[in-house]
Order: sequence, then structure tokens, then C-alpha cells
Amino acid sequence: MRHLTVLALRIVLCLMFAGSVFIQVVMLSLLRLDLDTADPDVALIRTPLVVLTVLGILALQVAAICVWGLLTMVRRGTVFSSDAFRLVDIVIGAFAAASLSTFGLGVALAPGEAVAPGVVLLIGGVAVMIAAVALVVLVLRALLVQAVRTDTEARHLRTELDEVI
Repeated sequence: MRHLTVLALRIVLCLMFAGSVFIQVVMLSLLRLDLDTADPDVALIRTPLVVLTVLGILALQVAAICVWGLLTMVRRGTVFSSDAFRLVDIVIGAFAAASLSTFGLGVALAPGEAVAPGVVLLIGGVAVMIAAVALVVLVLRALLVQAVRTDTEARHLRTELDEVI
């Protein structure tokens, strides 16, 4: 992978991480204050709304940190190793947790009339899309397994060829 591509992705990851920290600190604090003065129907969902949103964002931050680690491995040329599996597994878990958190948010918002049913349905759709990302990364993990196996076999064959020569 080219140095420029890695640099661009790192810049995007930094911007995403900074934006998510901003949302966690500033926007959720303002949302919490706004929900304190809301109707009694909304007061029931105040805590689940804030907690599930923070947990979902935290899961995505963990995934971003792991992608940063994978980029470092790509730059060093060590991505085809067993160390990469740990990071990829964490990314899969983080996306699964974010999906569950989003689904939980939809469940918390569903009862009552504080939120329109269409919004709850949209949140459910987002949860499914995040789960799909976890499944795509799982497929990519299987490809990484094949690539590591092929790389190991090529190294072994190269060693045998060097011994023959």
C-alpha cells in the first residue's frame, strides 16, 4: 500500500476519532441537559439514550484504534502475521458491540410516543448495517487467514529452494 494512502487513512481516522470525542463530551452533555427539561415520556429514555450512545461511539473508537494498528503493520510489512488476527478480532467485536448498542437504543426508544416509529425503524436499519460491516470484516479475516497461510508456505518453499541452491 502506498505511503500516501496510509497517510490519508490516518488523517481520516484522526478526524473521525476527534469528532467522536467531541460528540461524547460536548454533544452528549448538551443532550443530557436538554433531556433533563423534557417531557415525562422522554425522561424515561434519558439514561438509556445517553449510555447506549456513549457505548456505541466507544466501540467505534476501539475499532478506529485497531485499524490504526493494522495500518502500522501494513507500513512495516508485517500485516501477514498472527498479530494481525488479534486486531481484526477486536474490530469485529467492536462493530458487533456497536450494532448491539444501536439495536438497544432502538429498543429503548420504541415504547411510548416520545419517538416516531419510523425513527425506531431507521435505528434498527442502522444496527443491521453496522452488523453487516462486522460480517464483512469477518470475511476479510478469512482472506487474511488464507494470505498468511500462503505467505508462510511461500517462505517455506523459498527456504527449501535456498537450501537446494
